[in-house]
Amino acid sequence: MNIITSESVNIGHPDKTCDYIADAFLDEALKQDKNSQMAVECAIKNDKLFIYGEATTKAKIDYDGIARKILKEIGYKNDFQIIKEISEQSPDINQAVVKKELCANDQGMVYGYATNETASFMPLPIIVAHKLMKNYDDYRKTTNFFFADAKSQVSVKYENKKPVSFSTILISVSHDEKFSNEEICKLILENVIVPTLSEFESFVKDDLKILINPSGKFTIWGSFGDSGCVGRKIIVDTYGGVGRVGGGCFSSKNATKVDRSGAYYARYVAKNIVANGFADICEIEVSYAIGLPEPVSINIDCFGTNKVEMGKIYEIVKNNFSFRLSNIIKELDLLKPIYKKTACFGHFGREEFPWEKIVELN
Repeated sequence: MNIITSESVNIGHPDKTCDYIADAFLDEALKQDKNSQMAVECAIKNDKLFIYGEATTKAKIDYDGIARKILKEIGYKNDFQIIKEISEQSPDINQAVVKKELCANDQGMVYGYATNETASFMPLPIIVAHKLMKNYDDYRKTTNFFFADAKSQVSVKYENKKPVSFSTILISVSHDEKFSNEEICKLILENVIVPTLSEFESFVKDDLKILINPSGKFTIWGSFGDSGCVGRKIIVDTYGGVGRVGGGCFSSKNATKVDRSGAYYARYVAKNIVANGFADICEIEVSYAIGLPEPVSINIDCFGTNKVEMGKIYEIVKNNFSFRLSNIIKELDLLKPIYKKTACFGHFGREEFPWEKIVELN
């Protein structure tokens, strides 16, 4: 038996706040100019927001207005000082990308992962961690004493590569200081944890340990309790540490950045290998070079769970999928402004996204 642990964070966590703002910039650019080349990030601490990066676009983006609206929606009442440093994408990079066929804007390796242990073909720990955060976010909006900064952590016992039971459920939520920790624990247990675990009853055993705000107090939240920066929650964004991740984050980046589009497509391919019954687990590694339209390598690992020879799986992938950047963007329809909603509760395992669709393979 072994234990696998994954975590999630809510939108009020300063790292996630930055991801959300950065992807809001991207969506606004794509609404006005679908060919926008974007990589505008941000960092936050106390009442200061630093917006920086590259943008080559015809769009007129109100960076300050977008950021202030989101900060207000999250629950900040502060008047933030906003500092900006934004330039166009390097012409050296641009000439490498915009050719007769669209090419990768940087080198890099990306990973896609899928497992049949859940209906969403995702590892159980990360799915439950995200569900806890989504349920908390919905609940806290019905109150005036819980705030947007929160974290969850889920530990699951495995036997023979299959989940058997929860070991520990941990959740920490920010709250008004007038409430005692005992009161906070009771409310979160009743309104967040119990409803979440009711969807996964077969994994709830008598030895489950539940921890709620174990620090005893969480009244200083968001950027006043911690700093935040785009891309620091890549494990949260992907597979919770079960599948490997590549060298770059997702948020802020448009589809010519293979860190994002390549990872989405790799997930799409891995999920379909598993969903079509060719393996119980599948992980795909793809590497790209700047200025080239297709990968320099593709590696597939099913960890011994494949139902057909690995050579056959490579053949299936070759016959059904194309990792050329131009095809990825077209097949997954990645020029649409769909990115802000990816920034919280995970990029994978959510049926609303095109890289999660299941297709019949031959």
